[in-house]
Amino acid sequence: MTIKPRKISASSAVPRRSPAIPKAAMLMAAGMGQRMRPLTDTIPKPLVPVLGRPLIDHALDRLVEAGVSRAVVNLHYRGDQLRAHLQNRHDIEIVFSDETAQLMDTGGGVVKALPLLGDQPFISQNTDSIWVEGMGSTFARLADAFDPERMDSILLLASTVTSLGYWGRGDFVMDEEGRIARRDEQRVAPFVWTGVQICHPRLFKDCPTGPFSTNVVLNRAIESGRLYGLRHDGIWMHVGCPDGLKAAEDFLSNR
Repeated sequence: MTIKPRKISASSAVPRRSPAIPKAAMLMAAGMGQRMRPLTDTIPKPLVPVLGRPLIDHALDRLVEAGVSRAVVNLHYRGDQLRAHLQNRHDIEIVFSDETAQLMDTGGGVVKALPLLGDQPFISQNTDSIWVEGMGSTFARLADAFDPERMDSILLLASTVTSLGYWGRGDFVMDEEGRIARRDEQRVAPFVWTGVQICHPRLFKDCPTGPFSTNVVLNRAIESGRLYGLRHDGIWMHVGCPDGLKAAEDFLSNR
């Protein structure tokens, strides 16, 4: 499936309806945090502080603000520390999907957690993804743009050139209706995926039972024309390494 790059506009997918923001969310917190070393030698990456507040609390704060009532957190590396830390959160229900015995990768982690997420659309978010809001709530904009009849998932996309802590060539191009496709290998794409999405559980239908990447199901949705994007209208920060952490803290401390 080939999509010609489009001019970057303030938004992408055309809102067709205004469904409620999903009540359940998946927080991806099981990774080894190798790119964040040496900070993650003794703590899991979701506990790395940004201006004194752990990454996972930044993520949970956004969910609480949006009205999400349940967060499923997957655990692997130093999961006992995450469990202990999250016992102090009482503003949202937190349940754990334990991957201590086997790290399931991003796609396999969601499949393992599906019984805890229910049969309705849910939010999925990487804990190293933080942002400053633009016009209104990001999750409300995603929910407004998500049409489960046409879409299996809608990804929150950020500008490749203005994102902080990201130095890659971008991930996706997008057409006028918001459908997205992978960039050509030799090109720079205008959009990078923030690791945030609203998806229907059917996105993970007939998936492998073991570890696999979310890219497997995203590529499948691209082929069927059911993967869409929405451009973030604020500032997105990828806190995936010490340099990304410094960039985020410098930006936030100067606001």
